[in-house]
Amino acid sequence: MNLEEYFARTGYKGPLEKQDLETLTDIFQHHIRAVPFENLSIHCGEKITLELEQVYNKIVRRKRGGWCMENNQLLGWVLKHLGYDASFLGAYVFNPHQNAYATIMTHLLVKVVIDGKAYIVDGGFGVSYQMWQPMELVSGKDQPQAPGVFRFTEKNAIWYLEKMRRKQYIPNQNFSNSDLLEKKECRKVYMFSLEPRTVEDFRFQCTYLQTSPDSLFTKKSICTLQTTDGFRALIGWTLTETTYNYKENMDLVEFVTLEDEEVEKTLKEKFNITLDRKLVPINVKGFYTI
Repeated sequence: MNLEEYFARTGYKGPLEKQDLETLTDIFQHHIRAVPFENLSIHCGEKITLELEQVYNKIVRRKRGGWCMENNQLLGWVLKHLGYDASFLGAYVFNPHQNAYATIMTHLLVKVVIDGKAYIVDGGFGVSYQMWQPMELVSGKDQPQAPGVFRFTEKNAIWYLEKMRRKQYIPNQNFSNSDLLEKKECRKVYMFSLEPRTVEDFRFQCTYLQTSPDSLFTKKSICTLQTTDGFRALIGWTLTETTYNYKENMDLVEFVTLEDEEVEKTLKEKFNITLDRKLVPINVKGFYTI
């Protein structure tokens, strides 16, 4: 495991001397545009583990992606090795279909402190809820980014993340009522406390999320990657490509349904992913919005 190999994977060639916000943002953006958020291992007969060396090998050497426990664990390792004051937090993800936060802490986050200011660095959420810049940990402040306006709100030592999106233009009207489309303009994302966590705190969740029939991740095969102007997502056989703010206060969301034989080729061309085993796509209706 070495930083040079990681940066070759993400394409980052900038300076590393300063542990400042500008460098952090640049490293972070290279990560989310090179490393997909994906759960494909579950649907091609592989086991997802939390061992850092295996996460590193999967993402850096095999050029795969991962979910939050993989992406953010790797990011945390990189930032600590560069000298950043980085630590892990745990979040409870909001379920829009149940209109409630999860009762199990399933989301791993990174907190970074620079010059006395705390920032949340989350490279493991994907789709339109993926932040593009580290977010300052302040309550009630709108933080506009390319994906939309993010905001933290703190109440009784619990922090809540929400996101306001733009209007959406969907050229293919067959998908205008797709269950993958988020209908609300303001969407709760997750909640968390500032209690420090370790990877060990997520062992049960890692097994549960890839084996339980109640888990979102067993119901849908997901691969999503941020681009320079939006993001791509392959959910089951449905490929979406979103362009942020292609017109004033309007995002372009393009849908296409793939045939079985197109999935493997699309993973390679759109996400730079080549799987060792055959993927069995799945997309149980509901449970997830982009």
